[in-house]
Amino acid sequence: MIDVLVAGGGPAGLATAIHAALAGMEAVVVEPRPGPVDKACGEGLMPTGAAALADLGVAVQGGRPFLGIRYVDGLHRVQAEFRDGPGLGVRRTALHTALALRARDLGVRVVPGRVEAVRAAGETVRASVTGGPEPCRPELGGPEHGPELRGPELRGPELRARWLVAADGLHSPIRARLGLDLPSGGPRRYGLRRHYRVAPWTDFVEVHWAPGGEAYVTPVGDDLVGVAVLSSERRPYGEHLARFPDLLARLDGPAATPVRGAGPLRQRVRRRVAGRVLLVGDAAGYVDALTGEGISLALLSARALVDCLREGRPEEYETAWRRLSRRSRLLTAALVRARRHPPAARMIVPAARRLPAVFGAAVRSLA
Repeated sequence: MIDVLVAGGGPAGLATAIHAALAGMEAVVVEPRPGPVDKACGEGLMPTGAAALADLGVAVQGGRPFLGIRYVDGLHRVQAEFRDGPGLGVRRTALHTALALRARDLGVRVVPGRVEAVRAAGETVRASVTGGPEPCRPELGGPEHGPELRGPELRGPELRARWLVAADGLHSPIRARLGLDLPSGGPRRYGLRRHYRVAPWTDFVEVHWAPGGEAYVTPVGDDLVGVAVLSSERRPYGEHLARFPDLLARLDGPAATPVRGAGPLRQRVRRRVAGRVLLVGDAAGYVDALTGEGISLALLSARALVDCLREGRPEEYETAWRRLSRRSRLLTAALVRARRHPPAARMIVPAARRLPAVFGAAVRSLA
């Protein structure tokens, strides 16, 4: 009997499995994609997220610290430093590799495949796994693929566990099958991201504002920056970037990665606990990428989820998740609402500049 079966091997899923292993539980991760997995992501960890990685014993290779957040709108700019240490800009692939190595070292097993169906069976959950190679093939052992997978519970098409954690992403199929989706309403927003081979020009994450959207610039290496554009308008990445001429002028190096996209970003969820199934990461609900807290919230939520399981009170995870995400949800929703009204949108950066103490307090609250 597996203690915790995790559907999805991204940062949220791996962090959940690591916390479970550290708590003495047997954790198995089901993931269809070979690692390291890349995706459209701002790649900035707030200081709380960087601290959460350290608490997990995860050592990320590369990356670049950043000191705070800067808003830029033409001639207007305002910035605020974090109070309790730096954040960390890191490539999504480097983060995934570091988490996967830590999980492997703790004995977490990774099953290639996808959780296609879930059903309750008394005090257990049964999950059918399809796709991917046979989980117990010995050639899957070693550092490239994690530890060798052994045990009769991994041989069949169905796995049994005390708890199933759905960490299967923004458009979680498990969440949808359980009827936990809610209509999102409002304009749909999307994100696109690519990297440029240029030295970072600042130790801050920059958020550039324009009438049609935002550009989120994160230093992720000594010679690499990631640029994510967020907008409700569906158009090519280059057309979005052309709205930020000052930023575009700085990107004089070659594009280092292809464009990746994600969206619609907003995902409303009825609840995060459904019997013996719990949701974590983007699968647990999402407002927008504007404040850059997705990974940090996922890491903190993974710890809260496992704490609730360890203490025998899984129903308390819903309250814990709401408490952890409250400030982020409120501030992000307010900014996105302001975005819908051009006069209000034009005032965001000028107002933050005139009220630096308020802007600083908001940044430090999120951090």
